[in-house]
Amino acid sequence: MSRDFVGSWVSTPTTLSKVLLGFLAFVVLATAIIIRPSKTLSDFDQSFYLTIAYDLEHHGVFSNGVFDNVDSSREAPPPGMFFVPGYPLVVLAAMKLNARFDTAVECTVNAINQQKEATGCQAYERPVRIIHAALLALGVVAVAFAGSVIFGSTRVFWIAGALATAALATEAEIFSFVMTESLTFSLYSVTMLFAALAWKRSNIIWWGLTGLLLGLLCLTRPSFVVLIPGVLLLIAAGSRLLDAKTRPSAWKSAAVFVTVVALTIGPWILRNHFSVGKWGLTEEYGSAVLIERFAYNDMTPMEFFTAFPYCTPGLGDLLFDQVYGRDSMHRFMYHTRDSFFHVGRGRRDMLVSEHGRLDPLIGDIVREEMRTNWWRHLLVSIPLAWCGMWAGWIVSLILIPLFAYASVRTIQKREPVLLLYAAPAIMMLGLHGAVANHYTRYNLILIGPTAIAAAWMISAWLQQARSRWLARAPG
Repeated sequence: MSRDFVGSWVSTPTTLSKVLLGFLAFVVLATAIIIRPSKTLSDFDQSFYLTIAYDLEHHGVFSNGVFDNVDSSREAPPPGMFFVPGYPLVVLAAMKLNARFDTAVECTVNAINQQKEATGCQAYERPVRIIHAALLALGVVAVAFAGSVIFGSTRVFWIAGALATAALATEAEIFSFVMTESLTFSLYSVTMLFAALAWKRSNIIWWGLTGLLLGLLCLTRPSFVVLIPGVLLLIAAGSRLLDAKTRPSAWKSAAVFVTVVALTIGPWILRNHFSVGKWGLTEEYGSAVLIERFAYNDMTPMEFFTAFPYCTPGLGDLLFDQVYGRDSMHRFMYHTRDSFFHVGRGRRDMLVSEHGRLDPLIGDIVREEMRTNWWRHLLVSIPLAWCGMWAGWIVSLILIPLFAYASVRTIQKREPVLLLYAAPAIMMLGLHGAVANHYTRYNLILIGPTAIAAAWMISAWLQQARSRWLARAPG
C-alpha cells in the first residue's frame, strides 16, 4: 500500500489517488441510491424535467413542460424559459442511452398530458441514478482535492473525501429522484475547486475556469446567478487578505471571471430573446418560488422556536413525528394538507389561474408583503436557514461544529482561504432562507466546505496524537 493512500505529508494527491477516491465514492453512492425503492416518475418534481426532455426528443423544442397548455404527445409545444437547460439535457442523454428509460418517460409524459395517474407506467430510473452517482463522485473528488489545495495535505484529501461521501450517502433519497441536486452539487464543487486553485496558485486561468463552471451552474439552477457579484467581492477580498506579490491584480481576475461567465450564459439568454421574446435566464420561476416562500411568514411563535430542535438531526426525529406530521409541527411537512408548502403552492396556482402570469404581479406582491410583514420575513428566514444547513443529516452533527471551530482557527492563523472557499455556500444558505424553504436539498453544497474544515481538524488531531505517540516511544 502506497504512502499516499494511507495519508502521507505529500501536499498534492496523485492522479491514482483521485481516481481511486472517485471509484470508491461512486460505489458507495451508487449502492446507496440504487437500493432506494423505485418511484413513479411523476412523483415530486420529476415531471418538470421529464416533460422538457420529452419535448426536446420528440419536437426539438425546449418548452415549459408541465407549465404550458399544450399536449405535447399530440402537437409541438411553444418554446419556453421557465426552466434552464442544464438538467433536462442530462435527462435527455439518459433517454438516448437507455431505451427502457426512454419508454418509461414517454409513458409518464403521455399520462401527465392526459391528466391521468402514471401508475400504469414502469417506475424505472436506474440510468439516471447511476448518472447521479457518477456526478456526485466527481463532486467528492473536487471537494477532496480542494481540501488538499487549501491545506497542502493528502491526509485532508482522504478524510474530506470520506466525510463528503458519507454525508451524501445519507441524502441518497433525494438523489434517487430524477431531479437536479446531483448535477448542482457536482458543478458547484468543481466551480469552487477552481476558485481555490485561483486563490492558492495565482494563475488567472483558474478564474476563467471558475467563470465557466459558474455559468454552467447558473444554467442548471438560476438562483446561483447571485454568486456572480458574490465571487467578485471574494476576488477583491482575496486580493487584500492573501499575499499579492505574485498574484494577478483583482481587476484582471474579475474581468476574466465575468467575461467567461457572460460567454457561458449569453447564448441561452440570446436564445430566450429570439425564441421566447424575452431577455433573461428564466421567467416566472423566481416569482413562483417567492410567492410560495411568503406562506412561511405565517409561522407562529411556537413554530418559530420549535423549528430549531425540530430540524436538528436526530433530535427532531426523536421528539417529533417527521413521517406523518401528526403533531404541532405538521405545517413543516411537505405532504400535510395545511402545510406551508401547500398554502404557498395554492396561492401561486390561484394567481396563475386568475392572471395567467406571475412576473407582472410579483413587484406589487413583494411590496405589499414587505410593507406589512418585512420584520416577520427576516425573522422567519432564521429558522429556515437553520433547518436548511443540516445537509448530510446525522453526519452534519460532526461537520457543522467542526466547521465553526475550524473557521475560528483560520481567523487566528490568518489563513482565510477556507472562509473564502466556504463563503458562496453560506451566501446561498442565506438566500434560500429568505426566498425558498427549509429543506436541506437546496443547501447540499455546504457539504464541501464543512467536510474540508472537519477533515483539517481531524487531520491536525491525528498529527498531534502521532507526535505524542512518537515522543513516548522508546528510542
